[in-house]
Amino acid sequence: MVIKDLVVTYLGVLGLVVGVLISVAFLTLLERKVLGYIQIR
Repeated sequence: MVIKDLVVTYLGVLGLVVGVLISVAFLTLLERKVLGYIQIR
């Protein structure tokens, strides 16, 4: 039972970290697109 709770907690933390990393990647891409658009103007 304790190991099951540990695995569930570990997977939850891992999912959270992956979600944050993907969000940061998309925000970086969005920022680059906006900065490129501003430079073209």
